Amino acid sequence: MWQATQPVSRVALILSPAVGDSLLMMTVARNLQKNGIATTVFGQHAHALRGWFPGIEIRAALREDHLAEKLHCFDTVIQMHGNRPFAGLDRLHPGVILLDHICRARSSESMADRLALFCRNELGLLNAGKSNGLTPPPGLLHRKYPLRVAIHPTASTVDKRWLASRFIQLGVELRDQGFSPQFVVASHERADWKHVERSGISLPDLSSLDHVAAWLFECGWFIGNDSGIGHLASNLQIPTVSLFMRRGIARTWRPDWGTGRVLIGGAYLPTGRLKERYWKYLLSVGKVTQAFEQLRANLA
Repeated sequence: MWQATQPVSRVALILSPAVGDSLLMMTVARNLQKNGIATTVFGQHAHALRGWFPGIEIRAALREDHLAEKLHCFDTVIQMHGNRPFAGLDRLHPGVILLDHICRARSSESMADRLALFCRNELGLLNAGKSNGLTPPPGLLHRKYPLRVAIHPTASTVDKRWLASRFIQLGVELRDQGFSPQFVVASHERADWKHVERSGISLPDLSSLDHVAAWLFECGWFIGNDSGIGHLASNLQIPTVSLFMRRGIARTWRPDWGTGRVLIGGAYLPTGRLKERYWKYLLSVGKVTQAFEQLRANLA
């Protein structure tokens, strides 16, 4: 575990190429900012959402061939993973902090809470919390469309994705109940999902993460895989149902800013390998629908 040997005064935060990791690391940026420490964030997704993080300096993602040049003026450099986005940072800079130990720790705390604890216990920041300061721009109305259910059927890897046919069945059931189910996917994924419109499910064309955030902010609900968009929905205080393959992964990486429920598909399978392979087949549409109904009842 890293321990501070001198006060942190100027920090570079290098964010992961993953949306969820980026939002989580903005917790560290927010706590540094609140404590008066000059902080510069480098990351693709945070830069796309820079208008949502007032008062924090956010720049585009760094390139490997410019790392040493860009980082030399900072006394501290923080990156979540030792090898992502850059491996060997500690060979380029003497003040590197890697947070792998926080990701791997045996703990019931979510990553959002773990990063708040890191800020308090390891960086010595007073009154550190898990808020990352995400603030919607003017003109948006929170949960403006209470019947609109954002459904995110994709994820960064295939093993995290519930069955496409079941997402569609879920959307049809929600449509029949009077909701407005809408699938949110990346621009390059739209061609693979255009067919859902024939089932009465909308497929909005959201060209940037900034547009996704604005659209999500006005949704009533979110249902989706373990993904960065689930973290974004939770961060925007949209009630979420999140689908996970394993309990340990869900315990660490669950969305944990707003109200939500987590469903584990392979909870009763004996090994991690079996859970990862078969969870999506064991998680029924009925279980997801039931979790959504329970979420709604709890907020009624």
